[in-house]
This record gives sequence, C-alpha cells and structure tokens, in this order.
Amino acid sequence: MSGGPAGRGQRRKQPWGGVRPFSIKTKLGALVVVSVLITTGLSVIAVHTKTELRFITVFSMIATLLITQFVAHSLTAPLDDMNAVARSISHGDYTRRVRESRRDELGDLAQTINVMADELEAQDSQRKELVANVSHELRTPIAGLRAVLENIVDGVTRADPETMRTALKQTERLGRLVETLLDLSRLDNGVVPLRKRRFEVWPYLSGVLKEANMVASARASMASGSGSHTRTDVHLHLDVSPPELVAHADPERIHQVVANLIDNAVKHSPPHGRVTVRAREGAEPESLELEVLDEGPGIPRTEWHRVFERFNRGSVNRPHGPGSDGGTGLGLAIARWAVDLHGGRIGVAESERGCRILITLPGPSPTPR
Repeated sequence: MSGGPAGRGQRRKQPWGGVRPFSIKTKLGALVVVSVLITTGLSVIAVHTKTELRFITVFSMIATLLITQFVAHSLTAPLDDMNAVARSISHGDYTRRVRESRRDELGDLAQTINVMADELEAQDSQRKELVANVSHELRTPIAGLRAVLENIVDGVTRADPETMRTALKQTERLGRLVETLLDLSRLDNGVVPLRKRRFEVWPYLSGVLKEANMVASARASMASGSGSHTRTDVHLHLDVSPPELVAHADPERIHQVVANLIDNAVKHSPPHGRVTVRAREGAEPESLELEVLDEGPGIPRTEWHRVFERFNRGSVNRPHGPGSDGGTGLGLAIARWAVDLHGGRIGVAESERGCRILITLPGPSPTPR
C-alpha cells in the first residue's frame, strides 16, 4: 500500500498521456510469441543435435509454464492489492490506497479506486463537519430560549407579550436553523438558496448584539453550576453610519456571520474589553461593509490565511480574559461559508490593536433586461 490521497475529488492524469505501452493485451500477445519462439528454437536445436523430441517437449513445456506463471503473477498481484483496499473501504477505512506504478488497464483501475477512496474520505469528513457545524449553530437559539424561560420561571421577568415575543423569535430562529440542514446537505452542489431582501442595518444589528448579550448571560448562568465560566465582562458596541443605512442580503446568513464573529471576538478579548461592530455603506448601492474589532492580542500575519479553516483555533494556546473558552474552531469557517454564498469577501484586515475582520457584501444583482 502507498500513502494518502494525491488530491481529493480530482482525477489524476496518467503520466504517460493516456498511452499504454504495456497493456494486458500486449503482454498476453508477447507471451504467445515467446512461447512459440522457445518451442521453435528448441525444435531446431533438437534437429541439429539429434536430441530426442520428448526431452525437447518437456523443456519447452517447463519454459512456457515458468513464463506464464510470471505473467499471471504480475496480473493477479495487483488484483489482490485492490481487493484488500476495497475491503478496507467497505469497513470504513479510507486511508489505504493502491499502488499506481503500472502502465496498463490495471493501473487505470488502481487510479480509479484511489480516486473513489479520496472522494469517500472527503464525503465522510464533510458529514462529520456538517454535524459539528449544525451542533455549533443550534447552541445559540437554544441558550437564548432557555434564558428567557428560566427568567420567567424564576420570577426575574414576567411572561408579558414582549418577553414571549423574544422567546418566539428564538424558537423561529431554531426552526430556521433546523431547515438549513437541507441547505447544508446541498452545499457541495452549489444549490444552497439565499433569501435576500432589503433591510435596515441599525435595528437588525442592534437585535443581533442584544441576542449576543442575552446568550452570554444564559451561558454564564448555565456554566456557574458546573464550576466553569463564560465571558460576561466584554462590552459590545454598535457603530452604523449613516443611521438609515440599508443593505440587501440574506438576514439569516448574515446573522450567522455577525454572531460567530462576535462570539470569537469576545472569547479573545481582555478583561472588560470592548468589541465593536461597525457598518458602512459599500461602493455599490445597497452593498455593505461590516467590521468586527476586538482589543485582544490580534492574529499574527502568518496565520491570516488559516483563520477561516475549519477546526482552526489559532496559535493562541489559551483564550484571553476570565471565563473564556477555546471554542470549537468552527465559527469563522461558518462565517466564511455564509459570506461566500453572497459572493462577498471576508478576511483579516490591518488594525492598530486587536483583531479586525472585514466583510464586504455586494448589493443586489442588476435585473436583466
């Protein structure tokens, strides 16, 4: 067996440009020709040396069987190798590969099996990441809904219409996130729908920040009983200019982006730090530029290209500030996925202090005439 995949989901080109100088048909033909030549040569030798024909026949049969055995072994050994790899794949082990040193039909088959193993391994990894992504996203509305209900049960707040509307909003968001399971399953096919609409940025982001504060308080109350802590000391600040700024995007997806960026910024903020969400008008009509800034240690430039990779938790060994946790390393990957769906850009930008994530969302596409 040889090493790992050479490129997932991509068929590798044959190094000989598709021409098979040593195909199985050629080898079998050569076997017949060599067998005939051996028999003919030994017959000629028998005539000139007056050797008995029976000895020549025996020698000819032995030589032909040895050559046939050699050719047969060269054809069946790769099949045994492929059978072992296929058996491993059927048991869920996608790490084994078939050697691809041959330049015949069996080499093509080995290459096809390896490509299939690459694709199955990638799909298995995507399935696991999907479960992790959905679990990560479902925590937020569940924590918010639990906070509202616990406050009502404990008598901290009354079950007035405003409080119940907040609970209803969290329930609706939970339902929408469950519906995104189907969207995420179609992500690889590029058919994830976007429900873009025009909305006012200030009240929208204000609601996102309010929900982030509520979720932080809920997590703090849930963690206190287990002896762990979460961040409640970081101040969230909203800066929208002009106040009547509007954007055209999918609010649910943008909520994923902002919520995950805030969560990541809070975790890496110093004690009693400040996280700023800034919104400005983009270059195009109804386009939007969003920034999320914190006052933490920032991200080294050498790590900028890895920030949005799945399960990447950065080079900082411990989160900053009391009560922060390391997270799952999925928040920024989810944010990049949502921005990419809009055809926008997200990345780390220069900042005098802390980390600054810049998001650019395009405006509505022009209506074709």
